[in-house]
Amino acid sequence: MKKKEIVITGGLGFIGRNFVKYLDKKLKNYKIIILDKSKKNLNYKSKNNDIILIISKTIDIEKNLSIYKNIKTLFHFGEFSRIVASFTYTDDCFSSNTIGTYKVLKFCTDRKIKFIYSASSSRFGNHGKDENLSPYSWTKSKNIELIKNFNKWYGLRYEIVYFYNVYGEDQSRYDKLSAVIGIFEGQYLKNKPLTLVAPGTQSRDFTHVEDIIHGTYLAWKKNLNREYLLGTGKTYSIKYIAKLFNHRIKIIPSRTGERFSSSKINNDAYKILKYKPKKNIEEYIENFIKKNEK
Repeated sequence: MKKKEIVITGGLGFIGRNFVKYLDKKLKNYKIIILDKSKKNLNYKSKNNDIILIISKTIDIEKNLSIYKNIKTLFHFGEFSRIVASFTYTDDCFSSNTIGTYKVLKFCTDRKIKFIYSASSSRFGNHGKDENLSPYSWTKSKNIELIKNFNKWYGLRYEIVYFYNVYGEDQSRYDKLSAVIGIFEGQYLKNKPLTLVAPGTQSRDFTHVEDIIHGTYLAWKKNLNREYLLGTGKTYSIKYIAKLFNHRIKIIPSRTGERFSSSKINNDAYKILKYKPKKNIEEYIENFIKKNEK
């Protein structure tokens, strides 16, 4: 009997590699195929499934995955993922989020593969107006329209899960795609001031990676062709988060594309998926400080 195949794009990234490990514990006798443009090593061995790593951009998904004939589901984490950086790396953003995602959608549509999309909560900021705030936000927002149209036009089966400022152990701290919690951790570890973007009152819902991947799994298993917002329902100002580190703070000028609020539209994830986030950002930072006290 042929093994069922699952694809995870961006499977070497922070969320992707955590999801690979989570999925591997949930499933048995699958081929879990990771498609990632990075040349990192997953450093993970499975006793339950075959883990296959293919180094490729999503634009080339057809060329590199056409040999696999039993793919049932594709989880799409492999996109450019930062607002401010999208102004500097705009070509990368559009290549990945627009052209690359179109290629992935077509691949899934042609083969009747279930498509699970990691969407961005930036779409809902400022009552929906923030979807045009940056190249990143715009491309991610337009992909939602494209997915739904592929469903209407070609019968694509999908689930859309919105991520809210994901953080957690082993997150990126020092590269161009680092998020605010990772940046603060890196600055703390190097004994540098935490750079707080003015005015500091920007609010965010922070969600631990373990809660995010659990919610994504629940959406896949429910199989309803719906959208789910995987936040905690709690928001904190960036200034408050910075102060939790009990460390020096340096105010830096506001930036183009800066988002000031994080809005939650509905709680379908709680009602339909029975999704209940367990991790708390305040406890996480407290434990991080204890672990790294000098």
